[in-house]
Amino acid sequence: MTFPEARTLSLPASETRDGRPIAPISLSVHEAGSGPAVVFSHGFPELAYSWRHQFPALVEAGYRVVAPDQRGYGGSDRPDEIEAYDIHHLTSDMVGVLDALEIDRAVFVGHDWGGFVVWAMPLLHPERTAGVVGVNTPYMARPPQPPTAMMRMLFPQPEQMYILWFQEPGVADPVLQETGALMFDKLLRSGVDPAQAMAQAVASGTVDMNPFRRIAELDPLGDPVVTPEELEVFVSTFARTGFTGGVNWYRNLDRNWETFPESGVAKIEVPSLMVCAEWDLALRPEMADGMPDLVPDLERVDLPKCGHWTQQEQPEALNRTLLDWLGRRFPA
Repeated sequence: MTFPEARTLSLPASETRDGRPIAPISLSVHEAGSGPAVVFSHGFPELAYSWRHQFPALVEAGYRVVAPDQRGYGGSDRPDEIEAYDIHHLTSDMVGVLDALEIDRAVFVGHDWGGFVVWAMPLLHPERTAGVVGVNTPYMARPPQPPTAMMRMLFPQPEQMYILWFQEPGVADPVLQETGALMFDKLLRSGVDPAQAMAQAVASGTVDMNPFRRIAELDPLGDPVVTPEELEVFVSTFARTGFTGGVNWYRNLDRNWETFPESGVAKIEVPSLMVCAEWDLALRPEMADGMPDLVPDLERVDLPKCGHWTQQEQPEALNRTLLDWLGRRFPA
């Protein structure tokens, strides 16, 4: 099968658990198949299209597969208010998608930022969450201070760390917009040995954690994980939408820490799978080492020589891993 065409779902107004209103929103959603529901949650800067390789495998195996362009991305609405992108809005969107499609419960699979969303689902919406799969993104212990405060201790110059650089509205947004095509070409690449990446960074004299700011200077590492035609989907979509919606997710890090204090403290009580990528430079596999204390019903699989874009770099390996676990825990 091909990647299914999107349909627009209009989600009604709702509210957060503490009574704050959530305005109506329309999301662009891809859906196919029948059987137990599996909902995919993408990261930054990506789209539902990032899961295109997973649709055929799971649909053929008897699952109903759903992947939205999440708020701020692609064909979905892009609210102006930064607060509209906190974890309560993001998880409420997932519930709204289930309601619109008349699905009671689903297994949620998330990569990168989408991983943070799916690990929040069993805590904020346990009645709608059958299981959770983290792809590269682990469920981690709650930090003792707001995340950006801790980052500023390590990076006194905000431009050295992309998350800090993202915090001020209007700073990163136009740079990303201007360099989008070059950024996708240089970053959507396979993983490389972290030692090789570190050696290149040291040789360049710019050891920092903000590739977005200096994308023109970077020599690409690894091989492309997308074809030219697939690359154009990302480039043309973000040229139309801009990056502000996705960056606004980062601008809620401290807000999420304050309003969702059980994250990283409460145990995840649903069947869970953690898929780590050996060569992910951003989400290192060792970040998942503490998960067994927080996720009692956990299985872990490490994909060797895989970088950050797992579902596009090693789709067959990820599909085998997902289908093995789903087949045992949520048989079609």
